[in-house]
Amino acid sequence: MSIFRDTLRQSLDMLLQPERFKDYGPNGLQVEGKAQIKRIVSGVTASRALIDAAIEARADAIFVHHGLFWRGQDGRVTGWMKQRLQRLLAHDINLFAYHLPLDAHPALGNNAQLACVLGLQGQACFGEQSLGWLGQRDDGSCFTSAHALAAHVQEALGREVTLLGDLHAPIHKIAWCSGGAQSYFEAAIAAGADAFITGEISEPQMHLARECGVAFIAAGHHATERYGAPAVAEYLAQEHGLEHHFIDIDNPA
Repeated sequence: MSIFRDTLRQSLDMLLQPERFKDYGPNGLQVEGKAQIKRIVSGVTASRALIDAAIEARADAIFVHHGLFWRGQDGRVTGWMKQRLQRLLAHDINLFAYHLPLDAHPALGNNAQLACVLGLQGQACFGEQSLGWLGQRDDGSCFTSAHALAAHVQEALGREVTLLGDLHAPIHKIAWCSGGAQSYFEAAIAAGADAFITGEISEPQMHLARECGVAFIAAGHHATERYGAPAVAEYLAQEHGLEHHFIDIDNPA
C-alpha cells in the first residue's frame, strides 16, 4: 500500500500538533520528495549516514527528530548541507522532522517512550512549554539511592551515564526530559524531584546538583531521544499500511 505525501503530513500534524509549540526550527515536511509513499525510515537525526542508509533501504520518506533547518543557522547550501540535500533530492526522498512536538506527545513522544524504557510513570509536567515530566517508578517503589537509579538507567539505555548530586539518599520523585534539557534542572528541583534525568549536562548544573541535594543524571542526548521517532513512524505505518524501518545511527553524544 501507499499514501500521498500530503496525507502523511496531515496525519503527522494531527498526531503531534506542532502549532502548540514555540520551536527552534520548522516542524513538518522539510524536504519535498515523491508524491506517493510506501516505505518510511525513521531515525534520530537527518545526518548523511542516516540519509545514505535510507537510500539503501529504498525509503520514500525519512522521519526524524532533528531535521536540517534551525533558527539562526547559516542559510547557505554548501558543505555538509549540500551533501545531505543533494542525496535527498537526487533520490526524491521526503524528509519529515518534528522537534519539540515529538518530545511532548503523551504516548509516543521521546519523554513518554523514555519512561517506558526506564520503567517510569509520568504523573505531571513541568518547565517551559510543559516539556518536562515528573513521576515515579511504575511499580510505586523507590530507588534506594541515586547510584541505584543511575545503574538502572545505564543498563536500560546501554551506555555510561554521568551522575552528580546527593548519591546516597533514596529516590522517590523522578523528573526527566530527553535530549539537551539541562536548563530544566531548576524547574525539576522546584517541582520537588529527588533526581533529574536528561541527555546532557552543562557546567552550572554540577554546582546546583551538589548544593541542592538533587541528583542529576546525564544519559546522552541521542540515547534519551532514540525512541520517539520509531514509535510515531511505526504507529502511522500500521495505520496506513506502510513499511517502516528504524535505523539507529550510533552517536555517543
